[in-house]
Amino acid sequence: MNVLNFAHAFLSDSAHWHGYDGIPTRFAEHVKYSLEALLLAALIGLPVGLVTGHYGRGGNALAMIATAGRALPSFGLLILMVIWLGFGLMPVMVPLVVLAVPPILVTTYEAIRSVDPSPVDAARGMGMPEARVLFQVEVPVALPLVLSGLRTAAIQIISTATIAAYPGFGGLGRYIIDGLAQKSYEKVIGGASLVAGLALVTLVVFWAASRLTVSPGVRRSS
Repeated sequence: MNVLNFAHAFLSDSAHWHGYDGIPTRFAEHVKYSLEALLLAALIGLPVGLVTGHYGRGGNALAMIATAGRALPSFGLLILMVIWLGFGLMPVMVPLVVLAVPPILVTTYEAIRSVDPSPVDAARGMGMPEARVLFQVEVPVALPLVLSGLRTAAIQIISTATIAAYPGFGGLGRYIIDGLAQKSYEKVIGGASLVAGLALVTLVVFWAASRLTVSPGVRRSS
């Protein structure tokens, strides 16, 4: 029985579409954890990346933070948080946010730094305050790259949020963890297929967001 047959057998079983362990419930849980982690990471990474990129300072420090964040093992950090904080949502959120902040932070910084300085200097010459220069001149041009950082972070969160099942939380990772424990490869592959499908849906969502929010002129130049 190949991978496709395992996935089809899992998804076609009506028992997997109902109840507290049904696919709709686990899917909603996974999306909820992922959105919460992405929101927290964006609240940390976007402001710091925008400000440091605007003033052109702190690039080396951001690179060091990004390297450290990417080097941390998410599962190991989850175990450490569970030991330290006990069971709950916080131990799950910490490794997901730590994983997602570096791509948002660094990409936002680089996006602002890559903006052509000519319109920025012209805006300052007209007497624009720094906040308006940032949000009315730099951000619209840098938006495609900023969105790419958010997209990368979202995909990483979705794939890693499966670890939320380890300390007893739900989500699509529940199928993978339980399937491994039960030696049910149909459940493992079915869960992994759902995670991959959610990642593909996320790519489509960010593509649509880019089409809606980025001006056609900026898209063409990008």
